[in-house]
Amino acid sequence: MRKGDDRFKPVHEDEPLFVTGRRTGRVIAYRVFSASVSFCICWIWLYRVTAPPVETDENRTGLVRLLAGTRFGGSPSPIDYPGVLSVAALDYPPEKLAVYLSDDGGSELTFYALAEAAEFAKVWVPYCKRFNVEPRSPAAYLSCKASGFDSTETEEVARLYKEMAARIETAARLGRIPDDARLKYGEGFSQWDSDATRRNHGTILQILVDGRKENTLTVPTLVYLSREKRPEYHHHFKAGAMNALIRVSSKISCGRIILNVDCDMYSNNSKSARDALCILLDDKEGKEIAFVQFPQCFENLTKNDLYGSMMRVGYDVEFNGLDGNGGPLYIGTGCFHRRDVICGRKYGEVEEEEEEESEDISETEMIKALVSCTYEENSQWGKEMGVKYGCPVEDVITGLEIKCRGWKSAYLNPKKKAFLGVAPTNLHQMLVQQRRWSEGDFQVLLSEHSPVWYGQGKIGLGLILGYCCYCLWAPSSVPVILYSVLTSLCLFKGIPLFPMVWSSWFIPFGYVTVAANTYSLGEFLWCGGTLRGWWNEQRMWLYRRTSSFLFGFMDTILKKLGVSESAFVITAKVAEEEAAERYEKEVMEFGVESPMFLLLGTLGMLHLFCLAAAIVRLVMTSRDAGGDVQTMGLQFVITGVLVVLNWPLYEGMLLRKDKGKMPMTVTVKSFVLALSACTCIAFL
Repeated sequence: MRKGDDRFKPVHEDEPLFVTGRRTGRVIAYRVFSASVSFCICWIWLYRVTAPPVETDENRTGLVRLLAGTRFGGSPSPIDYPGVLSVAALDYPPEKLAVYLSDDGGSELTFYALAEAAEFAKVWVPYCKRFNVEPRSPAAYLSCKASGFDSTETEEVARLYKEMAARIETAARLGRIPDDARLKYGEGFSQWDSDATRRNHGTILQILVDGRKENTLTVPTLVYLSREKRPEYHHHFKAGAMNALIRVSSKISCGRIILNVDCDMYSNNSKSARDALCILLDDKEGKEIAFVQFPQCFENLTKNDLYGSMMRVGYDVEFNGLDGNGGPLYIGTGCFHRRDVICGRKYGEVEEEEEEESEDISETEMIKALVSCTYEENSQWGKEMGVKYGCPVEDVITGLEIKCRGWKSAYLNPKKKAFLGVAPTNLHQMLVQQRRWSEGDFQVLLSEHSPVWYGQGKIGLGLILGYCCYCLWAPSSVPVILYSVLTSLCLFKGIPLFPMVWSSWFIPFGYVTVAANTYSLGEFLWCGGTLRGWWNEQRMWLYRRTSSFLFGFMDTILKKLGVSESAFVITAKVAEEEAAERYEKEVMEFGVESPMFLLLGTLGMLHLFCLAAAIVRLVMTSRDAGGDVQTMGLQFVITGVLVVLNWPLYEGMLLRKDKGKMPMTVTVKSFVLALSACTCIAFL
């Protein structure tokens, strides 16, 4: 685990700029746990080979006959201007800092919002530096001062921010730019064609603040960019936008280090840039580091992280483990890159001198040509240079390709989180996001850049396995669905899948079940989570593996067969007021029709029907109940746990009346499909 020097005290020349600490206390315990679980899994395999499941005569009852007889929200703000302002206010010399906003939609409202933010930055950035403000997002900082301001200067800053926000929100609500703003920022607005749309527009480039001029040294350079987009040209989504920014910034500021932050995130730790540079500029180990990755954290999580968005164990344990095996994945945000490395330099090659900046940055036509639709034709951009194209998780495959050129990465997870974003606030948002991630990671596994074969001889085995943990998310859906469905259906049918409770063969099954979940809980609590938070995360892993990951798996297979093409889906994260209130109360949000909800609903009802059928069988055959429990004990436990995990689903389908409940069409279809499956199985 790497730690930057937050205090920046003077050091001797021979002292490193960062140190790498190794956790040893938990290693022995983890290895004992892993070895014991592996041994028991081998024991389970032996049982499966020697004792296949057999339907027992005493469990064939009239249960089936008995059962048959009873039986994207609100409008988003045009730009996250607090995020831009927080990055502009980083604890870093403003003349050496430039902030670029990529607006692929080419929206006048977004440009207007950035222009207003640029004006406010002239007040906000000096204020932050003078009073050492943290965090440097005005929205986050001023909300902490809601009970009262500690100085007239803070009160004045709050007033200016409130007025700026009101102007932007009014323009967004009315859908037009105020006339006085068009006059004030006329040079920028003049670049819009009258017939421009978000998918068909020319390049729009405007330098709103030139932070290198003597009279504006307190504010860094602020640049708005909307690259050219035409329907007949593939724009490569986020990867294309990133590469456009890399080329434009090389002519305006040409910083050796590039920070990539998503639009819905803001800087929560103003010293993050200095921390990253402590690693990248270290004379010894720093020379082999291509990028420094911070974890993706969120400010809007509920107390118990309802949708499991934080992935605590992943960021606090797994990424630290990858850090010792060549470095973590590039996850697309909160990452400091070396410019020349992301542009293709191999490890060991001589670093080229920086390019000369444009003499007159007001002359933008030459720079605009760098982001035209035809510029990348017959070039290596998206292949050997910049962010790679052709995959929904362009960040992961780009980071892997960098590692295979001999570089390493570093993971930095300070106590004060460097960047905070917005997590999905309803179940559908989360599942859509996870579907895209799992599909993209699986595509990487099956591509020519798979870590399994492309990484052979270029990166270590530990790092290959680390990448595979994520690349196998999508195919992991198949065994999870089979295991859960077969367990419930065999319980329904009276077919034992596991050895009797008092049999010695039951020991490995019981041990793996208890040990794995106990270790998982302990690890989650050690990472700062809560007991209920762990339970929520188990539910979300179940939902991901039985919906998002399955759809991602099928999409990838169909794409490989040439049946369909992958689509880049943006996750909307804006919730209406009532939905936001339910989220704060940790009430799960459904509300929309979705194939993933239909699958989850069908599986949930199937588990419920099967458990109900098994309980009815126990009641009706009370004399043999003890034997039934011994024979089917673990199946009762697994199916029961699945039913309890699905309780919010049942509430949404059967009990709730608010707008966030499951749509009635999904509920009816799920009920019919689950009941049909039980009926068909009963007659087999």
